[in-house]
Amino acid sequence: MKDDIILRVVAKLLMPFMLVFALYVQFHGDYGPGGGFQAGVIAAAAIIFYAIIFGLAAGQVLAPDWLVETMLAAGVLLYAGVGLAGIALGGNYLDYFVLDADSVTGQHRGIFWVEAGVGCTVAGVMLKLFYMFAGRSRDAEDA
Repeated sequence: MKDDIILRVVAKLLMPFMLVFALYVQFHGDYGPGGGFQAGVIAAAAIIFYAIIFGLAAGQVLAPDWLVETMLAAGVLLYAGVGLAGIALGGNYLDYFVLDADSVTGQHRGIFWVEAGVGCTVAGVMLKLFYMFAGRSRDAEDA
């Protein structure tokens, strides 16, 4: 697909809209349908779409392996950190109401950060799986 000019132009036009939609789903996940999981999959799909059109190496320039692996760990640490912050502030694990003096604001903050952690981890997992499967050599299949 590297030589198809129409696909290349369409991919470059769609990428920003896909990523903005992922951000929209992420930031409005606690008010409506969506959230971290869906936003992570949409963001990863945008990078995967780019890698399919322009090649795996181009996709890995956009989201290198070190970044993908950092996303995996950072998302889990963010999720766990929100839970531990609840304990440190006198509540239970993932009790969001203690994160602010106003319990409603604390709920919104907690949900936002947990969903951000989920989105980061899901995007990293999807990209890592794609990189692993797309990077396999054809010789390994014959063995």
